[in-house]
Amino acid sequence: MAESFEHFDLPAMSRMDRNKLLTGLVLPRPIAWVTSKDANGVLNAAPFSFFNVLSSDPPMVGIGIGAQPDREVKDTLANIRAKGEFVVNLVPEELGEAMNLTATNAPPEVDEAELAGLELVSSEIVDVPRIAGSPVAMECKVFQLVETGGTGTIVLAKVVRLHVRSNVFKDLEKLYVDPAQMRLIGRMHGLGTYCTTQDTFVMDRKSWPIDGK
Repeated sequence: MAESFEHFDLPAMSRMDRNKLLTGLVLPRPIAWVTSKDANGVLNAAPFSFFNVLSSDPPMVGIGIGAQPDREVKDTLANIRAKGEFVVNLVPEELGEAMNLTATNAPPEVDEAELAGLELVSSEIVDVPRIAGSPVAMECKVFQLVETGGTGTIVLAKVVRLHVRSNVFKDLEKLYVDPAQMRLIGRMHGLGTYCTTQDTFVMDRKSWPIDGK
């Protein structure tokens, strides 16, 4: 017997209901902990879970930044528009609480990294520091800003420098990584729900022809 499905006309639904469905169903989502600076050099740190790596040639990431209810545009997006550069830091379990602090809707003049007690390290190419406790940080320069026609903006950016903590590698020469060493967290459904990346399994990729097919 075939299982029943519910069907939704997303364009006809409210923005809140669309968001509830999409963030509750597309799981887990990696988190881009973005550090950026405004035109006056004030630092901002904020997490975004509409994020992923989109290409390796060229190396490129994409981040979806939605509207902020209490201001015209999110600080991160305003900074990216002003400076054209930022850093994506990945979030380990031990910095989860600090990341959550930086998600607050603090006024633009507040340095969320300082608020969360984060140690920062200077970047090599972009004029934005990276978070020292993050096992992976990507210095990024804007490639394109895509205005969606709704309340969100998609930021496409090229990764111009990559920083990876040494113990992440199983074999540095072969660039084999051990994800368990990163202890990353991801975004799940609902408010405040996260997951770890500790519970993994392996499936060997099949080559054609497939035996028995």
